[in-house]
Amino acid sequence: MPIEFKRNSAVFHDVVSVEEAEKLLEWLQRKPAAKVDLTRCNHLHTANLQVLMTARPGISHWPENSELRAWLETALNSEA
Repeated sequence: MPIEFKRNSAVFHDVVSVEEAEKLLEWLQRKPAAKVDLTRCNHLHTANLQVLMTARPGISHWPENSELRAWLETALNSEA
């Protein structure tokens, strides 16, 4: 399961593909105060990035992968 939905957090694992984007959006709409844990995420499809950029959830942990972390920090911390 690429995204594990817990009570107040979504934990991303390995490769999070386009198929998860709709579920992620629906979950974040129901849980606006939820946090996202990206520690073990190795690849994030841009559809999921768009969901995160729109919903702007708190990020509890950034990816261990330094390249992915730099990319996501830049995208998710930018002021639009």
